[in-house]
Amino acid sequence: MKEQSSGPALPSAEHHEGGFRPTSMADMVQAQASLDASRGGPHLGPFIEQVRTLMDRARLLSPSDDLALEAIATLEKLNDRLAEAVVEEWVAPTWTRGDLPARGNITLPPFTVERVDADGVEAELTFRTFHLGGNDAAHGGMVAMGFDDLMGMAAAVHAGAVTRTASLTVDYRSITPLRTPLRLRAWAERRDGRKVYVRATLHDGERLCAEASGLFIVLRSGQQ
Repeated sequence: MKEQSSGPALPSAEHHEGGFRPTSMADMVQAQASLDASRGGPHLGPFIEQVRTLMDRARLLSPSDDLALEAIATLEKLNDRLAEAVVEEWVAPTWTRGDLPARGNITLPPFTVERVDADGVEAELTFRTFHLGGNDAAHGGMVAMGFDDLMGMAAAVHAGAVTRTASLTVDYRSITPLRTPLRLRAWAERRDGRKVYVRATLHDGERLCAEASGLFIVLRSGQQ
């Protein structure tokens, strides 16, 4: 199961190691307009775009020996330099940078949330070359990842509380193209106690690429 929680605050005694921030995804979304988007600085977005471009290149790379050795040396130096700026999970800027695609999280397919409220989430999502499965189509696991994150957001906002994914089922209806703006919609169908049932669709224009259903669990304070 996966975390669906965000916020700049460090965990308190009641939020033990491995748990959640006191500020939930729902709180973050509701306070989006007032979030501090300066964490990580004004150049974080372009930096993340360069990292994504590197990932795209690496996905289809077949380097010569000389190029591979040159790249290894360059990346070793860069990784040593970047290590100086690594921070704890709880204060990483990707938890607050709602101004960046996918909150600046490079592990996610980049998306831009266009609407989020108690009725659901609508987002534009684009799978890049890095997300290739085969024949210029997105990998099914990457499609599931996009669903998971945005369905978790819909669950958290609907419940007004922190949630985790308990189950996720994806039905692939047609090819999901790369490098194409797609429309993802997620909404909570109902809540039964701590259980929030969520559905979602992914479209390329009028064509349904995939749809998903999931169960998300509202956590008690201090739960993982």
